[in-house]
Amino acid sequence: PGLATLRSSSIQGLSVITATFTAGSSIYRVRQLVTERLASLAGRLPQGVLPPAMTALTSSTSTVVLVGLTSEKRSALDLRTIADWRVRLRLLAVPGIAQVSVYGGEVRAFQVQVRPHDLIRFRLGLNDVLVAARKATGVRGAGFVDTANQRIALQTEGQSLTPEEIARTVLVNEGGASVVLGDVATVVAAPEPPIGAALVDGRPGILLMVGAQIGANTLEATRRVEAALDELRPGLARDGIVLRGDLFRPANFIAQANGNVLQALALGGILVVVVLFVFLFDWRTAVISSVAIPLSLLAAVLVLRAMGESLNTMTLGGLAIAIGEVVDDAVIGIENAVRRLRENRRLAVPLPVAQVVRDAIIEVRGAVAYATFAVLLVFLPVLALTGVAGRLFGPLALAYILAVVASLAVALTVTPALAMALVARKDLPARDPPVMRIARAAYARVLGGVERRFGSAATAALLLTLGGAAA
Repeated sequence: PGLATLRSSSIQGLSVITATFTAGSSIYRVRQLVTERLASLAGRLPQGVLPPAMTALTSSTSTVVLVGLTSEKRSALDLRTIADWRVRLRLLAVPGIAQVSVYGGEVRAFQVQVRPHDLIRFRLGLNDVLVAARKATGVRGAGFVDTANQRIALQTEGQSLTPEEIARTVLVNEGGASVVLGDVATVVAAPEPPIGAALVDGRPGILLMVGAQIGANTLEATRRVEAALDELRPGLARDGIVLRGDLFRPANFIAQANGNVLQALALGGILVVVVLFVFLFDWRTAVISSVAIPLSLLAAVLVLRAMGESLNTMTLGGLAIAIGEVVDDAVIGIENAVRRLRENRRLAVPLPVAQVVRDAIIEVRGAVAYATFAVLLVFLPVLALTGVAGRLFGPLALAYILAVVASLAVALTVTPALAMALVARKDLPARDPPVMRIARAAYARVLGGVERRFGSAATAALLLTLGGAAA
């Protein structure tokens, strides 16, 4: 269920099958289904073919760290053995790490180099050598012993661990004499035939590519891996091995991108506050409007967390885009409240300030809500995107929408309360701020010119619209 495409590729000794499922499929469910299908192949594959194995639960962008090992004292064989049995196993124990791939060096192996003429002399075949080598290096059961209360399984611990021990393995007994493996072959500990190589700082070494599980936090996984490397570094240094854990670190790019977005977020907030003060020309109204920024962003972050979204470059970008919009609703409400309070003080019998503030907010409530929902309609289609585009831009649009909705709630609840506390009973300027007076005068002149030359203005607007549509 949910299978979109199925591809396979084969080379000598290896076949790879890639199954692609539709977007939104549960990775754990499909892996379980595939595992069940693979288990059904047991006993149906040709002799000598190993059971199929599923790759680790990683993605194409799951690499968190590229680790390098070099040494002037250790051989390539020893270096690879240490990487496989010390470094790799320690990194696999780190929470959130799914795979550690090792490249370079020489893989240690016991090689049985058969001498054909000796096989012929003792009338033996290659299969006899293979069976003897497997018995020498394998762990076998030795039966069981029944007691009054339990059955105890017996296991031998006599497997050969050195080339010399393997060479003494008996093949056959002829005429009271034993033919051992060393009589027909040379047994040595030597590297496997190399498939590739690795360079670290221009020198032969070992590379370990550490991959995180799908859904793991890259920054957190990187910190855990680096902590594990710090534990290994002193012991490796005593063995003459230099460990490099910074050859490739995607966390640097993520941290830099997040830092840039946070910087843009902070600068945008500062500029908005400055503009508010310049145009409102009163610190109380500027503070009331500015409070909408942290409250709206905090509310959006809390909802994102509850929905399982993380604070990444895209969600932070959506919050940064929303900065100018989140103060708009609050500015409209507080500006109308200040204007109504100023008019109320000119009345012979002023109304209660609480009633004035409430009526002022209610007066613009409909317009503020309609304008907010109109802006949200622009971003709603982004949430309907599918595939890579939907995964990429969906969190950005969601963060923007949540911040704007939160700003509407702040404008209708927090802004009136702050207006009552900070400006309702304080001295208010008798006139509009200087910048607003200049802006209104300029707007009046422009509007008068447009009214006098309506045809030209309409033609220019039409040409601009057509030009924008053509572009």
